[in-house]
Amino acid sequence: MTTVAAIDCGTNSIRLLVADADPATGQLVDRERRMEIVRLGQGVDRTGRLAPEALERTLAACRDYAEVIAAHGVTPDRLRFVATSASRDAENRADFVDGVRAILGVEPEVITGEEEAALSFTGATTELAGRPEVARPFLVMDIGGGSTEFVLGDEGVTAARSVDIGCVRLTERHLTTADGAVADPPGAEALAALTADIDAALELAAERVPLARAGTLVGLAGSVTTVAAMALGLPSYDPSAIHHTVLERDRVREIVEWLLTATHAERAAVPSMHPGRVDVIGAGALVLLRAMERADVSRVTVSEHDILDGIAFHTAREVR
Repeated sequence: MTTVAAIDCGTNSIRLLVADADPATGQLVDRERRMEIVRLGQGVDRTGRLAPEALERTLAACRDYAEVIAAHGVTPDRLRFVATSASRDAENRADFVDGVRAILGVEPEVITGEEEAALSFTGATTELAGRPEVARPFLVMDIGGGSTEFVLGDEGVTAARSVDIGCVRLTERHLTTADGAVADPPGAEALAALTADIDAALELAAERVPLARAGTLVGLAGSVTTVAAMALGLPSYDPSAIHHTVLERDRVREIVEWLLTATHAERAAVPSMHPGRVDVIGAGALVLLRAMERADVSRVTVSEHDILDGIAFHTAREVR
C-alpha cells in the first residue's frame, strides 16, 4: 500500500483524501477525507474571472489541508492537486495556481473535461468492476458545480464528454434574480429555461457518448449523494449509508419536484443538506433526473467514490 494525498478543487467545493492505495488490487483505505464548500466558481460564468473573495476562501482551505497532509507524513511528490471547471474558465487562473503552489508545494493541474471524466470513471467503477452482478457497460455521470461529465466504459473508458451544466453555473444562469439572490422558489419561466439548457447539453453529450447503452448508471458528487440522503430519510449526512444506494427514477422525480418548489428555509431544514448546497441543489438534482430520462434508465447507483478516489489511484500508480 502506498500513502498518497489527493485534492479535487471544483467549482463549488474543495476536497481532500489521504489514503493508502494499492492500484493493482483496487484497494483504497481512507486515512482522512475532508470537504469544504468554497464556491471558487462564484460569478465565473458571468465575469470570466475568479472573484477575490472566492479565491481567498479556497486558499484558506488549502492552508488547512496542508497541515493535514503534513500530519500524515505525505510529501509533495505523493500529492496531486486537480482543478476542474471554474479554474479552466477563469482569465485570472494564474493567481489561483501561484497561490496553491506557494501553500502546498505542488502545481495544480487544471485538467480538461475529458481528463476529469477518466479520473471520475476510475474512482467510481474500480469497486463495481469486481461485482459480476452489476450490468455493463458503466455510464458514470459526475455532476459538478460548473460542468457535468458523462463517461461510458467497461474495463476502461470508451467515450466521454464534459458539458457546462454544473449546479452552480445553472443556478447563476437561470435561478438568480437581478439583485444576485437565488429565486425562492423559482418561477415557471425560469424552470423552463433551466430545463431547456440541461436538455440541450445532454444532446451535446449524446453526440459523443451513447447514453442509451448504459448497463448501469453511476451517479457521483454532492447533488446526487444529497438526493440519495433525502431518499433514505437520513437524520444526518452519512456516506457509508449512501454509498452504492440504488435510486428509482420515480423517487428521484419526487425529490426534484419538491426541491424546485421549496423555499430556501425548507431546503435548509433537510437534516442531510450541507449549507453550501441549499441554493444549488435544485439545479443539480434536475440534471440527474433529465439525464436518467435521456438515457432511459430506471435506476441510478449512487457512489461516494469519484474523481478524488481516481486521483489517489493514479497518484499511487505514478509513485510505484
